[in-house]
Amino acid sequence: MRMLLKVQMDTPASNEAIRAGTLRTIMEETLREIRPEAAYFTVENGCRTGYLFFDMADPSLMPKISEPFFLKLNAKVHYSPVMNPEDLAKGLDAITPGG
Repeated sequence: MRMLLKVQMDTPASNEAIRAGTLRTIMEETLREIRPEAAYFTVENGCRTGYLFFDMADPSLMPKISEPFFLKLNAKVHYSPVMNPEDLAKGLDAITPGG
């Protein structure tokens, strides 16, 4: 299932990870692991934030993906199922009018 992974990093913890040189490693390992179709990084609510769109083959992967962010960056992690335009069209085609 296509997922949006939002990672909102704690500022003091991510500052320390930058100083220690580990933030880049954490992100590179995650990107290599999940192979996102798109990844964007920004600031949200004063925190470093990443948006990663990827295919989650099995929900049992959530701990493996999430724990480095929790343990090393004190991050807030959120998963949301998402659709691309083709998925949306397929879903809308499945709706029976009036039903």
